[in-house]
Amino acid sequence: MAKRQFKAESKRLLDLMINSIYTHKEIFLREIISNASDACDKLCYQALTDDTVGMSRKDFQIQLTADKDGRTLTVSDNGIGMDKEELENNLGVIASSGSYKFKQEVGDDAKDTDVIGQFGVGFYSAFMVADHITVVTKKYGADTAWMWQSAGADGYTITECEKAAPGTDIIMHLKPDTDDDKYSEFLESWRLQELVRKYSDYIRFPIRMEVSKTRKKEGTPEDQPEYETYSEEETLNSMVPIWQRRKSSVKPEEYNKFYRDKFHDYADPQRVIAVAAEGAVTYKALLFIPGATPFDFYSKEYEKGLQLYSNGVLIMEKCPDLLPEHFRFVRGVVDSPDLSLNISRELLQHDRQLKVIAANLEKKIKADLAKMLKDERASYDKFWKNFGRQLKYGVVADFGAHKELLQDLLMFYSSTEKKYVTLEEYVSRMKEDQKYLYYAAGESLDKIDKLPQTEMLKDSGTEILYFTEQVDEFTAQTLRTYRDKEFRSILDESFEGDESRKVEENSDIHKPTFDFVKEALGNAVKEVKASVRLKSHPVCLAAGEGLSFEMEKYFAIVQPDSHLKAERILELNTDHPAFQALERAVTAEPEKAKKYATLLYDQALLIAGLPLEDPSAYTDLVCELMK
Repeated sequence: MAKRQFKAESKRLLDLMINSIYTHKEIFLREIISNASDACDKLCYQALTDDTVGMSRKDFQIQLTADKDGRTLTVSDNGIGMDKEELENNLGVIASSGSYKFKQEVGDDAKDTDVIGQFGVGFYSAFMVADHITVVTKKYGADTAWMWQSAGADGYTITECEKAAPGTDIIMHLKPDTDDDKYSEFLESWRLQELVRKYSDYIRFPIRMEVSKTRKKEGTPEDQPEYETYSEEETLNSMVPIWQRRKSSVKPEEYNKFYRDKFHDYADPQRVIAVAAEGAVTYKALLFIPGATPFDFYSKEYEKGLQLYSNGVLIMEKCPDLLPEHFRFVRGVVDSPDLSLNISRELLQHDRQLKVIAANLEKKIKADLAKMLKDERASYDKFWKNFGRQLKYGVVADFGAHKELLQDLLMFYSSTEKKYVTLEEYVSRMKEDQKYLYYAAGESLDKIDKLPQTEMLKDSGTEILYFTEQVDEFTAQTLRTYRDKEFRSILDESFEGDESRKVEENSDIHKPTFDFVKEALGNAVKEVKASVRLKSHPVCLAAGEGLSFEMEKYFAIVQPDSHLKAERILELNTDHPAFQALERAVTAEPEKAKKYATLLYDQALLIAGLPLEDPSAYTDLVCELMK
C-alpha cells in the first residue's frame, strides 16, 4: 500500500493549516461537526429529487464516540459519504472544498440548505489535537467503502474497506498529553458537551453521544439508597435557535431564560429586540438590553460585541464591529449565511455585509429606545439609570458624529420638574423670550440646587438642567444647540441672567472696591465685578471663557500633572451687607479689607466645590475676624 503525498503541495502548507490558522485547539470539533452537517445536508438535498433515498431531514444525525482507552474520538454521520475519487480530491488536496463545489453546482436552488464549508481546510484542524486520523466513508448509492489514513504532512493512504451504511466516520487518535496541552480533555464527556453547546448548538441535525449518568438502584431503601452508573444516548444540541422562531411564538420567559443562560446574567433583560432582514444581506438577530448594569461595564475590562453565527455555527464570541460604541451595552446574537468569512472562520473579513448589518442594527436599537421613551417612560427611566451615561459618551465621541442620532434620547434632571426630562420636553416649556437652555454643573443634585447662582432663575420660574456627571458639560459643548436653542451655563461669565435685572447705572462708584479686591487677590482671579445673578448671597465665582470648573475637576483627576485651571472671575453682590462692610473697610481699614477680600474669595471657592489653597489659613482667618 503506497503512501501518497498531499497534492497541495508542501509540508509547510499543512503545517500552516495546523499551527497558524486557528487560535484555539478546541475549534477542531466545530470544524469536523460542520463537515458532518454538510454531508447530511447534501444527501438531504438529494432526497428532494431522488425518491430512492428514502430519508427525510429527521432521519439524519451526527454521532460522537469517545474511547478513553484507545485515545480516539470519532465523529460519525449518515450523510452522503465519499467515493475514492472524492476522498482523493477532498482530503488529498488541501484547500479543496467539496462543500464549496456543491454550492457552485447547485446554485440558487441550495438556498434552503445549511452547507457551511467553503475553504477545504477545516478537516485538517483535527491535526491540532490528533497525531493520526482515519476516515472511513461510503458514498450513498455505492457498493464500496474506502479508508483514508494520515499521520500528517508525511502523506496519506487510501484503501478499500468494509462499511455497511452510507456516511462517514472521522476517527481521531489524540496526541499524548504534555505539560502545556492536555489533549485527554477532548475525551471527557463534559468537555465534548460544552464544546457542542458553545460552537455547534444550532447545527440543524441532532448531535448525539452516550452520556454516563447516575441513578438510584431499584429496591434500595430511601434512608440508605444505593446508586448505579448507566449510559444513555443524549442529543447534545438544541438544533433550532430561538432567533429562528417567530417572535409571536416565543414566550417572554423563554427569551429571559435564553438570555440568562447565554450571557450568564442573574437578571432578566429589560428589552428584547428581534430582527429578521432579507435583501442585500440576509440575517436574523436577537438583541437584549440588560436589566441591570454589568459590574464592569464602565471599566476597561468590559468587552462589547454580539455573538456572530453563520448558519447556526458560532464564528465569533464577541464581534465588536456589529455594535457602535454608544450602544455597547446591548447583548445578543446575529446569524447570517451571507458573511464573507476568513479561512479559519474565527475572524471576520471587514466587508460590506458586516457594515450593512451593523448600520441596520444601530437603527433598530435607536428606534426601540425611542419607542420605549415615548410609550413606556418608567421603563426608559430605568434604562437611563443603567446606561444613560453611555449615550452621553456616544454624543461626545468621534467629534460629535453621532449627536444627531442620540440627542433626542438624552435626559437631565430638571430644577422645576424634580425628575429627569428630555431636551425636547425642556424646550417645550421654555418661556417665550427665553434664549438659552440653562444648566448648572456640580457634584450632586443637592449641591447644585443650593448654588447661589440658581436662586434668581428658580424664583423667576426658569427651568435649569442639573449636570452631575463629568461627561455632561462635554455633552452640552458637543451639542452646542438643541432646536436652535444654545446651551448656556449659569456658572459661566457669559451668563446674562434675567434680562430685566442689570447692573445699576452707577456701578462705577464701586469700581475702587473691585480694583482693591483684585489687587489684594492678585493672580488668583482674572477679574472682580458686580454680579447680575446673585440675590441673597454675597459672592460667587464664574468661570471665564473655555474651561469650566467641573472640567477643571475632571482634568485634575485624569491628568493630574496638567494643572489646567478655569479662569476665576469673582462676582460680588453689591446689595449684600457683606459687600457694604467690605466697601467701608477699603477706606477705613485697608488691612482688614484685604482679609475680607480673601475670606470672600475662599467662600466662593468652597461654594464652587474647588479646593482651598490653604485650608488652615482660611480657618485662622475666620477665627481672627470673629474676635
